[in-house]
Amino acid sequence: MAKRSIPEVNAGSMADIAFLLLIFFLVTTTIESNSGITVKLPPKQPENATPPPPVREKNVLVVVVNKNNQLLINNEIKELKDVKQTALDFLDNNGDGSCTYCKGKRNPLSSDNPDKAVITLRNDRETSYKTYVAVQNELIKAYNELRERERARRFPNEVTYTQIEEEFNAARTPQTRKDQLEPIILEMQKLFPRKLLETAPKKH
Repeated sequence: MAKRSIPEVNAGSMADIAFLLLIFFLVTTTIESNSGITVKLPPKQPENATPPPPVREKNVLVVVVNKNNQLLINNEIKELKDVKQTALDFLDNNGDGSCTYCKGKRNPLSSDNPDKAVITLRNDRETSYKTYVAVQNELIKAYNELRERERARRFPNEVTYTQIEEEFNAARTPQTRKDQLEPIILEMQKLFPRKLLETAPKKH
């Protein structure tokens, strides 16, 4: 009895279909991309330029996370839950009375005003990444909370400051809406500028 030949499957057409599907998905898929407010970097200073005045010690909040994931804020041991409130009190202090919108206690030993207030964050080389990020998030929350307070007072009909940032950075947001949101973001950032500096881990 003669053996039947097994029919071959023409894979050429399947490859063509797969290629067409790939092209289709590449063309139709929307890739999210973040946009941000353009920041102009300061020009390079000449070598003979006058150095900037030193920052007063009381205008700097030093946050340190040691190798045991313990927090030190201005050499005082703190818990993670205390970070945001400590930063709020520092940024909103208004020690010199020049901030008309601040509501702080005007502690003479704390920051003069939001524009001069600087927060430095330093970790040990053995600090866990989770703890470091958690501390950083609490500090950013402090800035956002103060900005939201002013947003609610100056732009009561708008969404929250965090929602404004998210909407502005979303690729799907129309340009007309972004043009509307950008001045609000810039104004809030001017009122409470985020001067959060991450310093290099301390060498042992």
